Amino acid sequence: MAGPTRDGSHPDYSSTSSSGFIPQVWSGKLVEKLYASTCFGEIANTDYEGEIKNKGDTVEIRTTPSITIKDYVVGGGLDYEKPTSDKVELHIDKAKYFAFEVNDIDAYQSDIKLMDGWSDDAGQQMKIAIDTVILGDVYADAAPENAGPSAGAKSGAYDMGESGAPVSVTKSNILDTLVDCGSVLDEQNAPDTGRYIILPAWMNGMLKKSDLRDASAMGDSTSVYRNGKVGMLDRFDVYISNNLSTVTDATTGKKATNVLFGHKKALTFASQMTNMENLPNPQDFGKLVRGLNVFGYEMIDPNAAGHLYAQRG
Repeated sequence: MAGPTRDGSHPDYSSTSSSGFIPQVWSGKLVEKLYASTCFGEIANTDYEGEIKNKGDTVEIRTTPSITIKDYVVGGGLDYEKPTSDKVELHIDKAKYFAFEVNDIDAYQSDIKLMDGWSDDAGQQMKIAIDTVILGDVYADAAPENAGPSAGAKSGAYDMGESGAPVSVTKSNILDTLVDCGSVLDEQNAPDTGRYIILPAWMNGMLKKSDLRDASAMGDSTSVYRNGKVGMLDRFDVYISNNLSTVTDATTGKKATNVLFGHKKALTFASQMTNMENLPNPQDFGKLVRGLNVFGYEMIDPNAAGHLYAQRG
């Protein structure tokens, strides 16, 4: 039996005590994490992914040539052209990795499968990192006719905003703004099916406050948990993302968002987890887990993509 403590009292071994022989218990459950939604898998095609082995590989993409239609004159003969197929190179020139260790003591004391849980987290974080890279870059590759204050390949009638003069979006004009984005694609003959637009959270909120009122009016009950899809509007699959590029406009001093819209044929993406390893820790008890993901993306049809530069009005 234990003797008295320094102050003369006896240690408390009751069931309510936090001292003594009460063992530490590790929970068998993890707190559920909240991950940013990613949408690059929904807005890009992977038709040309091919066999990707290492960072630095290149996928050669051939384009369809445009055949010229000419007037026919009886007896005038025919003028044959030689179509040439230009190529677009998709460079697999980017890579991201994760690496962590699992100590044997942690693994022994926990009832959860640490490596599986942490690997799943690494996979989610990898997708968010890739999504942020793509959405922060490709909007600048949209055709000039699909961006700026006079967008519209035929009319030049649509204001998509520019640095120093972002489009001020409110609940009163957001529907008109999104319809204008659709018209920009119409003037480039983009197909009706397969269109998308990615909105920041504040614009999605404006949409809910607009004349739509109820987000369910957009006709899609699919959860936004992973890909951020919130519905369909004017032929657009509408996605919400916190991974869009946001800047402070030098003229207005307000936050402005680079909103990307287009057709899935515009952007191609290729990715592969080339290495996923689980090996002994040479410096400690336990395991090392690491993974390498190589990827690349290219705007192969800029005419099918548009850029809206917008701020909260």
